[in-house]
Amino acid sequence: MNRARENLNATGKGEFKISVNDFIIKACALTMKHVPEVNSSWKDTFVRQYNKVDISVAVATDVGLITPIVNDANLKGLKEISNEVKSLATLAKKNKLKPEQFQGGTFTISNLGMYESISSFTAIINPPQSCILAVGAVQKRFHLAEDNSMHQREIMQVTLSCDHRVVDGATGAKWLGWLKKYLEEPMHMLL
Repeated sequence: MNRARENLNATGKGEFKISVNDFIIKACALTMKHVPEVNSSWKDTFVRQYNKVDISVAVATDVGLITPIVNDANLKGLKEISNEVKSLATLAKKNKLKPEQFQGGTFTISNLGMYESISSFTAIINPPQSCILAVGAVQKRFHLAEDNSMHQREIMQVTLSCDHRVVDGATGAKWLGWLKKYLEEPMHMLL
């Protein structure tokens, strides 16, 4: 993912700067088409599965955490997601978000990857959503290949918290498998 991100940013010539988080948002949104049960919420007596994929992105502000929404994230390109997240984060930090810009998302991402010492954490679900993805820092680690040679790889740990009334562990694991595929092979996001 980092190589693809660097290549895109180099070709953008300053017009845009795609972040790791932008890739994560897009990958999460596309993963919903494979495991739509994750894009759901508990409604007291039934489960509501959403047709839209509206990704809430946790943003820290001086007055606390707020989750602006990238609506229809599955239908947007990385450049559009990047620009929208930057705009929403700026509004959030100035306390100028409109209610429709932070209420009603269908899935949340909390990324503490900018803090290099945070390799993993568990995020609390944002009700009424059924899941939240916690993203740790990208870290370099050694990996033993099949031929017993050592290679350095970039590893990012994620944790999916699920409301088991809606998404059980097996469904969450299936969703994480698709997310892993998109993040490790970002060209699949184009298909």
